[in-house]
Amino acid sequence: MTRDFDYAEAFSRNIGWVTETEQALLRSKRVAIAGMGGVGGAHLLTLARLGIGAFHIADLDTFELANFNRQAGAMLSTLGEPKVDALARQARDINPQLELQLFSQGVGVENMDEFLSDVDLFVDGLDFFVPEVRSLVFGRCYELGIPAITAGPIGMGAPYLIFMPGRMSFEEYFRLEGLPVERQYVNFLLGLTPTALHRGYLAEPGRLNLAGRYGPSTGMACQLCAGIVGIEALKILLHRQPVYAAPYYQIFDAYRGGYVRGRLRWGNRGPLQTLKRRLAYRAVEHLVREAVRPQRELEFVPRTELEQILDLARWAPSGDNTQPWRFEILNERRLVVHGFDTRDEVVYDLQGHASQLALGGVLETINIAAQGQGLRCEAQRREGLPETRPTFDVKFSDIPAERHPLEYVIRARCTQRRPMSRRLLGARERITLETSVGAGYRVLWLEGRETLRQMARLLFDNAEIRLTMPEAYSVHKAIIEWNAQFSRDRIPDQAVGLDPVALRLMRWALQSWRRVRFLNTYLGGTLLPRLQLDVLPALNCAAHFVIVAETPLQTVDDYVAGGRAMQRFWLTATDLGLQFQPEMTPLIFASYIYNDVAFSASPRSLERAQRLVKRMENLIGLEACRQGVYMGRVGFGPAPVARSLRLPLAQLMAAN
Repeated sequence: MTRDFDYAEAFSRNIGWVTETEQALLRSKRVAIAGMGGVGGAHLLTLARLGIGAFHIADLDTFELANFNRQAGAMLSTLGEPKVDALARQARDINPQLELQLFSQGVGVENMDEFLSDVDLFVDGLDFFVPEVRSLVFGRCYELGIPAITAGPIGMGAPYLIFMPGRMSFEEYFRLEGLPVERQYVNFLLGLTPTALHRGYLAEPGRLNLAGRYGPSTGMACQLCAGIVGIEALKILLHRQPVYAAPYYQIFDAYRGGYVRGRLRWGNRGPLQTLKRRLAYRAVEHLVREAVRPQRELEFVPRTELEQILDLARWAPSGDNTQPWRFEILNERRLVVHGFDTRDEVVYDLQGHASQLALGGVLETINIAAQGQGLRCEAQRREGLPETRPTFDVKFSDIPAERHPLEYVIRARCTQRRPMSRRLLGARERITLETSVGAGYRVLWLEGRETLRQMARLLFDNAEIRLTMPEAYSVHKAIIEWNAQFSRDRIPDQAVGLDPVALRLMRWALQSWRRVRFLNTYLGGTLLPRLQLDVLPALNCAAHFVIVAETPLQTVDDYVAGGRAMQRFWLTATDLGLQFQPEMTPLIFASYIYNDVAFSASPRSLERAQRLVKRMENLIGLEACRQGVYMGRVGFGPAPVARSLRLPLAQLMAAN
């Protein structure tokens, strides 16, 4: 195939932005790239397409699945292959006449001079977590008079620095020498991106783990880095201007739509950078001491078909993340779902109906997940057991494997407690959601400006009952995990929907019922949370809804079936790109009133509930009040960055 390749034709479309003479000069240049991972591989392919004729490339690693989100050479066909070999092959596919020298053991003191021999430019593609190697290479480049570029894929942008012979050196700028490795990380990051444009959209800070030497990344940032480095390489190799060398730094953040060029006259030694470094050192030392790791399910790796099904099923919704189920695998085609309810602890589940709806949700999720494994699912509740311990035998039979369209959103389904967009549902969304509930159910929509106001008033009054009755205090106190973005068995405080001031006030009040009562009595303590958690969300959404059963719900099986319809509706909303929030307590209080359940020792709370139900009957009708399965709101908007997770599957497996 080499005889069919013609350099001039292959890179002829560069001409215009470079002259023919400059293209010929680029062909004569040699670039060294250390690291063939996230940015390094993209640098090589970008510069190869620029027409550069020779490369030294170094990497000692092989490709793995965790590289797929960002690394140019990471594919199923290259899994386990040395990165230098895979990228060399791709580069030769672009230009079979390339002169390539591979350093499969990486770069170190012993081969540094060979790696940099006759090189016109060094491009940094090293991992963030190898500052000692990076310092060695940049230091030697400075001694040899070789220009060097570093660009970091930070967030969804590309901060970058250029080090030119005779200008400020890498060490003078970053000040890494003699520091513990964690402080070297800090110095490198703060020097690379003094204006931290990325911080405003970092969704999960816990994913950065300096002790574990890993952090979040995006393929978009790697591509941006490669484009920027390609441009700066062109300017350096062709002696074009301007080239802003250190102490200048440059940042382009595509997410924020911002470009910054600044100058750190003293590098990291400057007074403002010194203050930033000291503050960051303290934060990093705390992280390392605590050995913070994101809450991922590392304890148990599902291997069998049923384990994989259950690993998805555990993500079904449940009130306050109670997860009222345990799983028991009997054999490869049978399992048992052991259910329970929380009527003894939770005032919102006194009849067990909330837990029964959740069990319906988990059974429907099992059914959806099973299809992807080529299995049909049949669930049957065991007779003769107490209503408080509903137990289900689940049997599977073989069918042709076909992914259920809702399988991929099982993990994405979550609760958005903050205001959404007021954009109305389209005909497609409405029809798809109405169809999802299946036979025996209908969807009642509550939408339009005036109806939303009435819903806001209803939920405002409903919240007063929740926040003032003593029976709810113990529930609210127990379900929140403080100072958390995620929680496996509760609701993290960052997902509650309150602003920081209201959240701090709530945390103080929940220390004792006496504080709650004092706040409610003398300081209007319910007003702020009712406005933030009920009124504003109620007014800011596409619509509220009630899933209504055609016949009254009377038995455990009725509520379980309703829970299955609820889960189909919620997953369908997620699949349509909608956000979702349950609003179940008005229906729960209505059920208590209709069934003469004395849910509170407070006569005032009972009186308020009776008035609430009358108002709700006027708004949604008596049939919807009595036969409502699920109530909530939907709307467009971003997904929440804080959410409840689930217990790992190992903790949800019942003892045999």
